[in-house]
Amino acid sequence: MAADSDFETLLRGAQHSAYHLEMRDGYMLDGSYRAWAEGGGFDDTRWSWWQNLISGTVSRGVQVHRARIISEPISSYIRYEYELTGPLNIKAGEDVRWLPRRLATDVALPGNDFWLIDGSTLLINHFDGNGDMTGKEFVTDPATVQLCASAFTAVWNRATPHAEYQPD
Repeated sequence: MAADSDFETLLRGAQHSAYHLEMRDGYMLDGSYRAWAEGGGFDDTRWSWWQNLISGTVSRGVQVHRARIISEPISSYIRYEYELTGPLNIKAGEDVRWLPRRLATDVALPGNDFWLIDGSTLLINHFDGNGDMTGKEFVTDPATVQLCASAFTAVWNRATPHAEYQPD
């Protein structure tokens, strides 16, 4: 996966928090995922830019939290994410939690995945039905930011920390 300069700029500008909500059961099902699915294991050299970006962000005192809403039993892609979370996300300094979709029924959720930076700027990620990214948008509208912040908080408070989550 290559670096995204808009995203890097946004994250490098974060001063307090960077919260990411993921709600799909599969993303970009080629490249690193395909190699893993074909028995190739996890190649962390493809992700060194990510680890450097996140560890640098965390070392500045920014909290980086990722919450994943997932279907159970989990998809092959979520198994891949679960297996790489320790050596990639956690190692870089992210705090990651998992929430089974059945436990999110009464949570008001936005229609898209997002990054919320410092409680004021959203990076909305758009995907097609196959999980390929189709675009992104930056949003600072206070009502939209508040909706996403509330959704993230609700999910985060219910979700299980990575070290405690055991997929079925």
